[in-house]
Amino acid sequence: MATMKSDETRRKRPPAAKRAVDASESPGQPSPQKVSGDTAPRSPAPHDDAGPPVGMGIPTPEAALGLWMSWMTQNVGGMGKMPGASAAGGDQPWWAMNADAMSGTLLASGVEQFQRFVAADPMLASIDKVWNANPLREVIPVDWAEAVRALRIVWLRSMRDPAKTLTRSAELNMQIWTSAVEAWNAAGARWWGVASGAPAGGDKRFDAPEWHSNPVYRTLKEMYLLASDFLLRQGLEDNDMDPQERERIAFHLRQFVDAMSPSLLLLSNPVALRRAMETGGASLADGARNLLHDLREGRLSMVDATAFEPGRNLAVTKGKVVYRNRLIELIQYSPTTEQVQEVPILFMPPWINKFYILDMQPKNSMVKYLVDQGFTVFMVSWKNPDASMEDITFEDYMNLGPLAAADVVRDITGSKTVNPVGYCIGGTLLAMTLSYLAEKGDERFGAATFMVSMQDFSRVGDTAFFMDEPQIDFIEQQMMERGYLDSREMANMFNLLRSNDLIWSNVVNNYLLGGKPPAFDLLYWNSDGTRMARAAHSWYLRNTYVENNLIKPGKIQLGGVPIDLGRIKLDIYAVGAEKDHIVPWNSAWRITQLTGGKVRFVMATSGHIAGIINHPAGKKGSYSVLEGEKPAESPEKWLEAAERNDGSWWTDWNRWLVAHSGGKVAAPPVGNANYPALCDAPGTYVLEK
Repeated sequence: MATMKSDETRRKRPPAAKRAVDASESPGQPSPQKVSGDTAPRSPAPHDDAGPPVGMGIPTPEAALGLWMSWMTQNVGGMGKMPGASAAGGDQPWWAMNADAMSGTLLASGVEQFQRFVAADPMLASIDKVWNANPLREVIPVDWAEAVRALRIVWLRSMRDPAKTLTRSAELNMQIWTSAVEAWNAAGARWWGVASGAPAGGDKRFDAPEWHSNPVYRTLKEMYLLASDFLLRQGLEDNDMDPQERERIAFHLRQFVDAMSPSLLLLSNPVALRRAMETGGASLADGARNLLHDLREGRLSMVDATAFEPGRNLAVTKGKVVYRNRLIELIQYSPTTEQVQEVPILFMPPWINKFYILDMQPKNSMVKYLVDQGFTVFMVSWKNPDASMEDITFEDYMNLGPLAAADVVRDITGSKTVNPVGYCIGGTLLAMTLSYLAEKGDERFGAATFMVSMQDFSRVGDTAFFMDEPQIDFIEQQMMERGYLDSREMANMFNLLRSNDLIWSNVVNNYLLGGKPPAFDLLYWNSDGTRMARAAHSWYLRNTYVENNLIKPGKIQLGGVPIDLGRIKLDIYAVGAEKDHIVPWNSAWRITQLTGGKVRFVMATSGHIAGIINHPAGKKGSYSVLEGEKPAESPEKWLEAAERNDGSWWTDWNRWLVAHSGGKVAAPPVGNANYPALCDAPGTYVLEK
């Protein structure tokens, strides 16, 4: 995954470094020149295709990144001459160097000389040296090899049109000058008592009043935001680049600019400086202790791990474990009504996280909500695999998961059918299982629900940045060595998708402010990760993210049965989330076209978790749904015609479930003679670390 590895691990992973150099060999780019010995790299010829004529001082995209650093140079000192600046630019700071000086260094490396390239280029050398000297590299999962690659590609491509680059740089300089003048004019107006309140801001990193009222901080913030926007636009506006590559570059540029925020430096964070003065430096001492603790643990503390525990204040809905095999525990929840819907519900949660996201606290528990609505609810709790389970296959997940669980549920309740619910990857497994059963004529499952679940992996959102061929090769190498994929790898991937919220905000709180990690239930669940069994996970990645075989009828076989989603004729309720970066809503919508049954598709607001876990009592959010029998031809047309409703989609789902659950019957017992209760919910598998 995209995580900062140890030196030994990084040596095992050449693809990122190789791609960083290979990028320069794409059409329209110069071929790298090789360097031998200590010979200085030659500059491009005056009319070389590699860049502008010699002598044209075209500002580079990297120059924008130095704009906020110049403030630090003047006010902090010691940052004016980054390591390696003399290699190509004499006494100039690296961001002030012209295009000729930088291009001579940048274009002078071959595949085998990548490390020389990094060391020779002033900016990239600065990034590499500063980060490798920073102890945070052990706990912050930023892939700097990919960031360096993205920066280099943007720079090289900008040199193909120096006039355009010059124009954009001039515009950027004008914007910065204008924002600086406005900041000081606003400060002067406040001093004279004629100004209104501070300007509104939507970036949580700059919520402190100093970022708006103090002209120095405000100028620094605006310089950073303008330079960041400039760099990101450089990465996104190259229309002749492959769209997936362009998105990948933009993602890693975003990681870079987020890591360069002035709010992450003590001397340019007004809140941290104020806290240090108020506490007499105690906050700095606390921050140092927090850092040392995280370094020992090898991970960033994101939540107070002592504040929560499944069975104590999470996953507290009453129930019993009524079945256990080597892969699952099956929980049956105790009824709270005398009568229940005839057809029970079986949850298939993802096994890349633990099931209790569906049963957090009573105020936001989907399980409790359904039980109180009169449904008999069963939950699969997956075992946390270890090295002894490396040979567990995806077929085992089907046989020991939904198929085994459905038999138990029908035996206990007496119902002929079960209404399954698949969440995320649990829904991907459910889709394959339903196709498998349809081929065999098995009708044990009734109406199915898919929550933020993907079957067509042609649009995979931001997770695509971690799922290319070299990354998956690296993942498989790790799993071969351990027998599983460590949960931290998965956590790092998902955290990087929201790095400002899940990584950098904790860096500021823990290290700059000396604060304790927050006590937040969702963050606790997010940090309570699970491992991935080698054989099953490798099969899943290859057949979904790499080859997208699930949408190819018969390409996949489970138990010797060809999988064809078109054979699924059940009624389906499918939910996507509007701001989901893991399963984009238009990917979740694809189930309306892939299966042969009637599908009611709903789009909830918010993201992958908050869009799904939205109790009606909270009266938050909204959902969109298209009424009528005829499905839309595309997600865009569906969105145009869909009607938005206030509140949680749970209420709409509840009505749909009632219509597909038969009449009311007496509540069944919890367990029976064949499947007696083994222990209280939430069971034992969920507690395994």
